[in-house]
Amino acid sequence: MLNKERENNVIGLCQRLVQVRSYSGEEGITAKKLADFFSLNGFDKVSVDKYGNIIGMIKGTRPGKKILFDGHIDTVPVGNETDWTYPPFSAEIHEGKIYGRGTSDMKGAVAAMACAAANYARDCRKNFAGEIYVAGVVHEECFEGVAARNISQLIKPDYVIIGEASNLNVKIGQRGRAEVRLETFGVPAHSANPEKGVNAVYKMCKIVEAINQLVPTIHPVLGKGIMELTDIKSSPYPGASVVPEYCVATYDRRLLVGETKETVLKPIQDLIERLEKEDPKIQAKVTYAVGKEKCYTGETIEGERFFPGWLFDKEESFVVDVVKELEAMGFAPEITQYNFCTNGSHYAGEAGIKTIGVGPSMENLAHTINEYIEIEQLTKVTEAYYGILKALLK
Repeated sequence: MLNKERENNVIGLCQRLVQVRSYSGEEGITAKKLADFFSLNGFDKVSVDKYGNIIGMIKGTRPGKKILFDGHIDTVPVGNETDWTYPPFSAEIHEGKIYGRGTSDMKGAVAAMACAAANYARDCRKNFAGEIYVAGVVHEECFEGVAARNISQLIKPDYVIIGEASNLNVKIGQRGRAEVRLETFGVPAHSANPEKGVNAVYKMCKIVEAINQLVPTIHPVLGKGIMELTDIKSSPYPGASVVPEYCVATYDRRLLVGETKETVLKPIQDLIERLEKEDPKIQAKVTYAVGKEKCYTGETIEGERFFPGWLFDKEESFVVDVVKELEAMGFAPEITQYNFCTNGSHYAGEAGIKTIGVGPSMENLAHTINEYIEIEQLTKVTEAYYGILKALLK
């Protein structure tokens, strides 16, 4: 159990982080507040990388495993602040809950990670084998795992703990996510004489209907590799009596373990080739969307929107060790998977690093009006992170 002083520390840090607006690309002040905490609470090194990720490190007295706590410090926008019962950047406490944007997703977890690391190091006077890292990651809401690539290259962790909301359960996997971009190319003409052109939207409709007939991939644990149309645009827009010469559609593709960039696109490429043979006026291309955003450091972060899925066996020794320690502390974690995409797409999906997720709060509170975190969940996850350190640094 945390004593009152340590409870107040994690509550206070959570509030300070929430009280600063940190939309993706605006995380600088939040990173500074986290850096201040690291500097005042026994961390041996504090660094900021080119993207603005803030990383605190505590070094044990002996060499050993490197444990990385990963939590993003960017949030999605608030929207209309007047829709909120309490101001979204005030971090007010009401009936045992801290309210504000980022409380659940996921500044509460970041505060708990930082406090747990400091508590553990203080209690054992850094007499442990290994290194503890706490990373406040930027631009996660735009690019799951892209900024994290830089962190794992710098640290080379042996274990990663993702702090996304899990209601204190242990997550050992997730479906990944890709944004598939489908384009069709036509010939413009006056809409009074449409036969003189090729309507790119009509050709897109044919491809969309054919995609709907594809049988989705399936995994016994993670479920279906869903591919859902999320938007469609034509050009020129507005049409103003012009047959559209271009159309682009975006699909959200949920990725399963083992799926690659090539295997995901191949069924669609094969389908396009078949339709082009049947209708020579169809010209189409399928690729992945590419995102490009400015960081608060001035650096540009860019990446193809393909974030792999991952899954570990619940019998793997590091999972068993963590669960056993948590149970000994009085927790009763369920072993399951995230329903959404996380930075684990890089750590586990791309780099193959042993990764689990443990976080406070419920998944369905992310991105909502009146977002909150229960103080009991915040303090309990601080204890849980302490236990995870005991389990993995034994």
